[in-house]
Amino acid sequence: MLRVSGVRLSLDEDTAIIRDKLRKKLRVQEKDILSYKIFRQSVDARKKNMIYFVYTVDVQLRDEQAVLHKVKDRDVTETPSMDYRYVAPGREKLQHRPVIVGTGPAGLFAGLLLAQMGYRPLLLERGADVDTRTERVRAFWQTGRLDRECNVQFGEGGAGTFSDGKLTTLIKDRRCRKVIEEMVLAGAPGEIAYSHKPHVGTDILKTVVKNIRKKIIELGGEVRFNQKMTDIIVNDGRIKGLVVNDRDTMAAEVVVPAIGHSARDTFAMLYERGVAMTPKAFSVGVRIEHPQDLIDLAQYKKFAGHPKLGPAEYKLAYHSPAGRSAYTFCMCPGGTVVAAASEEGGVVTNGMSEYARDEKNANSALLVGVRPEDYGSEHPLAGVEFQRRWERKAFELGGGNYRAPVQLVGDFLADRPSAALGSVQPSYTRSVTLAELKHCLPGYVINTLKEAIMDFDRKIKGFALPDAVLTGVETRSSSPVRIIRDEQCQANIAGIYPAGEGPGYAGGIISAAVDGMRVAEFIALKYAPIK
Repeated sequence: MLRVSGVRLSLDEDTAIIRDKLRKKLRVQEKDILSYKIFRQSVDARKKNMIYFVYTVDVQLRDEQAVLHKVKDRDVTETPSMDYRYVAPGREKLQHRPVIVGTGPAGLFAGLLLAQMGYRPLLLERGADVDTRTERVRAFWQTGRLDRECNVQFGEGGAGTFSDGKLTTLIKDRRCRKVIEEMVLAGAPGEIAYSHKPHVGTDILKTVVKNIRKKIIELGGEVRFNQKMTDIIVNDGRIKGLVVNDRDTMAAEVVVPAIGHSARDTFAMLYERGVAMTPKAFSVGVRIEHPQDLIDLAQYKKFAGHPKLGPAEYKLAYHSPAGRSAYTFCMCPGGTVVAAASEEGGVVTNGMSEYARDEKNANSALLVGVRPEDYGSEHPLAGVEFQRRWERKAFELGGGNYRAPVQLVGDFLADRPSAALGSVQPSYTRSVTLAELKHCLPGYVINTLKEAIMDFDRKIKGFALPDAVLTGVETRSSSPVRIIRDEQCQANIAGIYPAGEGPGYAGGIISAAVDGMRVAEFIALKYAPIK
């Protein structure tokens, strides 16, 4: 097949004409095109008078080499192989099946790959299955009663289950394609295979997660819920087993901690048992909410609201002269700001959208980078305590019961309290309290956020809308810890293979899934499948 880039269609053109555009670009006749499929679709909104969809298309021709020889165009190349190649399995025998701790993207895809290769993995999840989890999360949002083991952070699917379900990533890895293909097979929309900014939405993602779990089980694996790893058994520098729920002992010589970025108690246990780790930089800040119509107009101008475009997104970054950086993260068009606490007495926010992205507000994390030297200690878990400090201040500032402190952007910039909400109504899934956010974030974060908002307003007209709402605090942008591993993805204790976002090796659904696959490959390279 040949890959053809730069195929442009205006909003008024139908994708059916792609075939004719390919014919002209490749200088072939209609009969020479045997088939084609869209590999990538993106939006070009740079010109004021028209917005274009830009396609990369894989096309099968009667004589591809002749076309390559005739058409000297850098937009026309041979289609590279995107097929995933399973590694050749090792020979060392496992006495027990691999144990994967956590069923977020890293754990699920480590489990899926090992199951596909015949290792019959056992997956342990401290929270509940996704349907039960959804009910408990909804109860928390309605009543303020927090289940510390099953919430927005813990349970089947991981923290990404209650998000926009974004599938964008900056990594270049063939495994990404495998992840996308498996998600489509599990019920995700087919368009994620070619969309430049693919997303699934929290509603569809729940179905995808369940179907991946079912596939693991069909392939000989097992998934157990409400099973929390509370201790590990180590002998002579090697993992020998683990303890579940403080009472049940399980033998294991391969354990994959895919525990997510909020498993603070598990981080502490692993540290006490001698697993090497170090503090890691991450980011803290707030959620900012605007009317989605404002973002649409700023990004798409007169084409805002066009049915082919859907709700607009943005991604912004700012570098302060003072040395700090701010950026938007996990932007949720037509979404909701959600209560995402996993510990009592702390307020944590996150963003979530369903597939339709049809809520009134757009929201995004607005974050500032923090570094280990900001934590006030050199302890490996100092970043965890740094997060807790600001989450508890936000809890107190909100008035308790997981109410979140909010402040209007205009008042935040003017350093004054907000007297009342304006035209933008906060969507936070618990109630809110008007407060000054400078009391629940470090001063250098507040100052950098103020600079960033004004800079972003020059890039997106209306970003500094006085009635826009800031909700505090967002502290779980990524893990504050990195569990050290070697070139074969093992920790200093042999047989422990940390994976995903929690141990500090990923930053989103796709990159976490890819890291889980990478760890599974190293396990497979060493050990033989289980018969």
